[in-house]
Amino acid sequence: MTLRRRGEKATISIQEHMAIDVCPGPIRPIKQISDYFPRFPRGLPPDASLRSPAPPDAPARPAAASAGPRSPSDGAREDEEDVDQLFGAYGSSPRPSPGPSPARPPAKPPEDEPDADGYESDDCTALGTLDFSLLYDQESNALHCTITKAKGLKPMDHNGLADPYVKLHLLPGASKANKLRTKTLRNTLNPTWNETLTYYGITDEDMLRKTLRISVCDEDKFRHNEFIGETRVPLKKLKPNHTKTFSICLEKQLPVDKTEDKSLEERGRILISLKYSSQKQGLLVGIVRCAHLAAMDANGYSDPYVKTYLRPDVDKKSKHKTAVKKKTLNPEFNEEFCYEIKHGDLAKKSLEVTVWDYDIGRSNDFIGGVVLGINAKGERLKHWFDCLKNKDKRIEHWHTLTSELPGAVLSD
Repeated sequence: MTLRRRGEKATISIQEHMAIDVCPGPIRPIKQISDYFPRFPRGLPPDASLRSPAPPDAPARPAAASAGPRSPSDGAREDEEDVDQLFGAYGSSPRPSPGPSPARPPAKPPEDEPDADGYESDDCTALGTLDFSLLYDQESNALHCTITKAKGLKPMDHNGLADPYVKLHLLPGASKANKLRTKTLRNTLNPTWNETLTYYGITDEDMLRKTLRISVCDEDKFRHNEFIGETRVPLKKLKPNHTKTFSICLEKQLPVDKTEDKSLEERGRILISLKYSSQKQGLLVGIVRCAHLAAMDANGYSDPYVKTYLRPDVDKKSKHKTAVKKKTLNPEFNEEFCYEIKHGDLAKKSLEVTVWDYDIGRSNDFIGGVVLGINAKGERLKHWFDCLKNKDKRIEHWHTLTSELPGAVLSD
């Protein structure tokens, strides 16, 4: 026997503790807490009164002491049975009563549960929401992105505010060539831009395979800009010539797939207009603009210009050249050249258009080119034939630049 001093708490060894937990007796299933506290949103069931505890004038149960001595396990078992009997009146599986039970009222249909998508996620609450709209103009091959406003952006600066702006990329192939951005708004978490950014040279094929990535960032003057949140919209969700409005919760930065199909890489695109003028007796070639050109300089940009030739060029007098546009991958030229030639001779000619990057002190870099003529294929051949068939009508087409141009001299 272990003696303990007055004031000391009784201690139990681990062996005694385990012995208490594994005391002999029948193994019974562990009851759930819901068995003792059932929930009835419409009140108690109508037959609960039939199974309620006995009235006070009912004969009392015989005392447990009259049954003689009992073990602790028997007492615990009886206590469980008493609790079961007490709460069994409110259980979900009542016992059948011998008498007829009163008719229950018809059960009401369960109430509609709120849609889980209706709740804001943690990211939505922490990063904010962005309102914008998208419109694909199929006729002009342009994608118009209107950035309206953002709400509840995550604070990024020490003053509890941010200097937010929005930038756009087209995936796959995100680069400076297809990057657009809004202006920066200072010291606000609820900016309103109402600014429209436009991608030119977007084809129906692009609408099927490309995704628009919209990122919200915080501009810092003395360090790198910080990322706040982004969202992505597959362009195949848009209907041509139909504006679709979005109000989307921003998400954390998603990884960009680095294993893109190399066959989808392009050198850029060029918008060319052709018109045979009966008045001038010549072919009018318009160099409108380029889009998504390949970057040729170390700063991630190019200084592009365009040259045109009408081949075969025996006299070598058919060369025309646009002005140079500095530090851009989406230049706009809007220049037109005239080749004096009879309409009947055009069927024997081909138009060669090349895009170059201008460099000071060294040879210029070839970016890409395209040939329109009788020996071309696809859209290039169709553009040429449409010009021959429709005199005095200006016809514009976007063309994809290729890195290899048959018969071209790759030097300036």
